Amino acid sequence: MPVHHDIKHLRLVLGGANSGKSLFSENLVRQSGRPRRYIATAQAWDDEMRAKVSAHKAQRGTNWITLEAPLDLVGALALAKTNEIVLLDCVTLWLTNMMMAEQDITQATESLCTALGEASCPVVVVSNEVGQGIIPNNAMARAFINHQGNLNQALANVAQEVFFVIAGLPQQLKGHL
Repeated sequence: MPVHHDIKHLRLVLGGANSGKSLFSENLVRQSGRPRRYIATAQAWDDEMRAKVSAHKAQRGTNWITLEAPLDLVGALALAKTNEIVLLDCVTLWLTNMMMAEQDITQATESLCTALGEASCPVVVVSNEVGQGIIPNNAMARAFINHQGNLNQALANVAQEVFFVIAGLPQQLKGHL
């Protein structure tokens, strides 16, 4: 029988597109031995995104409770049970959804960080690192990069562990394994 660790714990996993961050995060969740809850933020607007969502589902396999929450992450986190572990994948798509819905990003970030800090079970949060490229030539893209950078900093501040995944290889930036 798996061992359920009783500590509340927040891990943040950062990386670029197709860096291996989701697979690394899924493995962290599997290693916990807890029942698994997956909070999905993606909205499948086109065939490519539908294929990506299907591939992620197949990669995870069975034994996951999946909850789709493109906007209300605080509400989704509140549904988690104390014996579970949550994988929230990913806050980058959530940020995109919030910006498209013209929500207050600063307030939403604060609310999310508070909810994560008060979560009744361990949570692994996946996020993209988008600030290492060139500065875009349009205002919306620059606003997105700024919001994403602020969101990642806020999440890293409340997380006990932070990882950066490059080419499938995790580097630990904060905390201990």
